[in-house]
Amino acid sequence: MSITALTIYILMWPAIVAVILAVICTGFIREMRAARRKGEDLV
Repeated sequence: MSITALTIYILMWPAIVAVILAVICTGFIREMRAARRKGEDLV
């Protein structure tokens, strides 16, 4: 495996994790806003 391919492979995982974390945080913020509008608790 070339050094460039190995570097891209290693750097790909933090980018994927960052995207997944952003999706989770966006969903959580939407749920939090919806609960505030309805006057409900999150838990």
